[in-house]
Amino acid sequence: MPTTSMTIRMDSAVKQQAQELFAALGMDMTTAVNIFLRQAIQRQGLPFEVALNQPNRGSLEALAEVREMKQHPERYKGYTDAEAMMKELLA
Repeated sequence: MPTTSMTIRMDSAVKQQAQELFAALGMDMTTAVNIFLRQAIQRQGLPFEVALNQPNRGSLEALAEVREMKQHPERYKGYTDAEAMMKELLA
């Protein structure tokens, strides 16, 4: 199969880190890029998920709870002493 060259621009630190990673995996950058491209062709898309970092339901609920606690601190018991808190929790 005939080959061709490809030129890409990237941050030099990213290139260095990638080269070190791929060397540890026993391959060079060309091999790694070829693997990526073949996987993209096989999957007909990127071979990994590309998504915005969205918090899950549990995290959203915890954030809402913290907002509620900040807005109404009088509704929640607070502690200034960890030993007293643990004593009450274990009781």
